[in-house]
Amino acid sequence: MAITDWPEDERPRERLLHKGATTLSDAELLAIFLRVGVAGKSAVDLARELLQSFGGLRALLTAPHHDFCAHKGLGDAKYAQLQAVLEMSKRHLAEAWQRGDGLDSPQRVRQYLSATLRDRCREIFAVIFLDNRHRVLRFEEMFLGTIDGATVHIREVLKRALELNAAALIVAHNHPSGVAEPSAADLSLTRRLDQAMQLMDLRLLDHFIVGDGEPLSLREQGGW
Repeated sequence: MAITDWPEDERPRERLLHKGATTLSDAELLAIFLRVGVAGKSAVDLARELLQSFGGLRALLTAPHHDFCAHKGLGDAKYAQLQAVLEMSKRHLAEAWQRGDGLDSPQRVRQYLSATLRDRCREIFAVIFLDNRHRVLRFEEMFLGTIDGATVHIREVLKRALELNAAALIVAHNHPSGVAEPSAADLSLTRRLDQAMQLMDLRLLDHFIVGDGEPLSLREQGGW
């Protein structure tokens, strides 16, 4: 039976409009994105099949281009649409916390860093540059590494901070392994960066490590 033949209060799109997106399951949300199914399957049936095949919504959203398009009902157009949706979500999060008076909540930082860095297959070292009221000046991915490390040049971080007239920084990097535990190298880098920044009257507010779960704050873990 086509979704258009379902009772109106059971159709995903109508339920979203009347009750909100949070009331829908992953499969129903995905079905709205897919819009149509394939021969013998409604969009909801196809969505359930895809979620089972990929192992969940997150795995589907982060699937490589080739793997995504290899499934029936998907293709280049859907992949492009999905990437556009994901990028818009990231930019929405960025605008939401850049519009505020300051980064008054570590949770807001975690949400953005998780959306931006969590599913990257290589290690990224990123910096949030802040003014003296802790308002965001710029977010930049400064160093790109391999699957297990990125070389960070402290001099380049300080140079960029001066160019932007920043007063404070929050730094972050991801662990592609998914395990957000600081290594000895992470702690050493943070100490050296903090010391160099103090000499230039800059403040290092935190260093976040992004893995599968909540990004870990070294500041909340006792510092460095």
